[in-house]
Amino acid sequence: MRFSRPGRLVAAASLFALIAAACGGATPEGGGGDGDGDQAADVRIGVALDVGGLGDKSFNDAANAGLQRAIEEGLVSVENSELLESNQTGSNRDENVVNLADQGFNLIIGVGFAFSEGIAGLAPDYPDQNFAIVDGFANFVNEELTNVADLTFKEHEGSYLVGIAAGMQTETQTVGFLGGQEGTGLIEKFQAGFEAGVESVCPDCEVLVEYIGDSTQAFVDPTRGEALSASMYDGGADVVYHAAGQSGLGLFAAADDADMWAIGVDSDQFEVLADNPEQQEHILTSMLKRVDTAVYDAIAQAVDESFEPGFQVFGLAEEGVDYADSNPALSDEIRAEMDAAKEAIIAGEITVPEEPAG
Repeated sequence: MRFSRPGRLVAAASLFALIAAACGGATPEGGGGDGDGDQAADVRIGVALDVGGLGDKSFNDAANAGLQRAIEEGLVSVENSELLESNQTGSNRDENVVNLADQGFNLIIGVGFAFSEGIAGLAPDYPDQNFAIVDGFANFVNEELTNVADLTFKEHEGSYLVGIAAGMQTETQTVGFLGGQEGTGLIEKFQAGFEAGVESVCPDCEVLVEYIGDSTQAFVDPTRGEALSASMYDGGADVVYHAAGQSGLGLFAAADDADMWAIGVDSDQFEVLADNPEQQEHILTSMLKRVDTAVYDAIAQAVDESFEPGFQVFGLAEEGVDYADSNPALSDEIRAEMDAAKEAIIAGEITVPEEPAG
């Protein structure tokens, strides 16, 4: 398989590659009520969002969906939950976490790996409260933590599936990957799985790769996301997959302009963009990263007093990642190939790489 990299090469090693295995995402029983949260009246849940905030149609919105599900099912009441958005640069992440901790919330959830170092430092000051971090690595920073759960995902597994879709859908034998922040090792997992999935069905395909930047601002720059996506379409790609948060909205604009295919991430972005049918029709599928499931599970553990510190890993087997099939344009042939690969990955017959090949 041929790889082409117009942008900078990935140089940083992945913190996340060190994660071996842990418990995962079966949804605990509980709730089912009318959202009043009577059974959990004393449990208080605080959620701190990352850059992009509500309305990013991706990562943060998915986390909020997990909180809203917990409210709807009666695990926690509206009155006992609070959601704080970060500023555009994310410079107040730690401030928001401390704010929630000082208010006495039983569980504080930081939505994004950038919360890891801050929570690793402050969690010991609040030993009677629990913390959870989506994509976190706080337990690497401080191995003595007893009240922090890092909620991690096997993004490479889900990305392998949408790589199959791209490799089977392409007519030019050239596809693209648009990454958000480069150098943490996290987004590189998406890239690695996608490349491997493409190669499995189209070994002669070329994968173009672009990253938006090397800070968390890379996730909130749809203008640059559109420009880089357009350059890949101009370079021959007819399918581009993004793992770029809010910046990925720029991909959909570029796909519409070029009349090409795009693949979404985190949420079912075909459904999310229902209010924009011109762009929606170009979203072939999405890699579902069930941030909502991870957030809901963490809340359920707080309610059940069964909170599990350390690493909790959500992969295909735990229903933590998957692919979306909302767009009828995704053919039955492609779905069958993706489903077969999904079963093989769960069975251990396919091992998906976590780092890009080159």
